[in-house]
Amino acid sequence: MGKRFLKVVTCVVAISILLVPVYIMAEEKINLNTATLEELTKLKRVGPAYAQRIIDYRENYGPFEKIEDLMKVKGIGPKTFDANKDIITVE
Repeated sequence: MGKRFLKVVTCVVAISILLVPVYIMAEEKINLNTATLEELTKLKRVGPAYAQRIIDYRENYGPFEKIEDLMKVKGIGPKTFDANKDIITVE
């Protein structure tokens, strides 16, 4: 039992260590209403030009009310929204 138990504990610890970055990333959502250009470029399929469009949109039309409003920004459609819906927020 001793060696087998040690192997199980080692596996559990290793898996836990590997999952910590994923958990931390899941907690750090990008707020469309407050994110900087640099933060917005961390979104998938969003480069500096699209990031600036997001900033321009919120400056011209006010804050995003729901995450789906991201698709109101010119050039951002369902594919970009779907790629980012789990990592963005408006709160």
